[in-house]
Amino acid sequence: MYATQALTHLVPLAADELDKNKVTPGVLGFLVFAALAVGVWFLMKSMNRHMGKVDFEEAPEPAGRAEDTAVKARAAGQD
Repeated sequence: MYATQALTHLVPLAADELDKNKVTPGVLGFLVFAALAVGVWFLMKSMNRHMGKVDFEEAPEPAGRAEDTAVKARAAGQD
C-alpha cells in the first residue's frame, strides 16, 4: 500500500474530528514562536553588550574651519 492511499483512508476520519470554526497553530506554532522570541532576546543582549563597548568622542573641528564659522556668525549678527 502506498503512502498516498493510506492518507486518503485517514482523511475522512480526521475530517469528522476537525472543527472548521476552531483552528489553532498548535504545538509546532508555539515552538516556532518561542524559538524566535529566544533568538530575538539573545540578539538584543548581544547588541546591548556591543553598544556598551562603543566609546565615541567627536573629533574637534580643524582650526581654520572654526575661525570661518566664527566670522560668518559675526557677519550674520551685524545684518
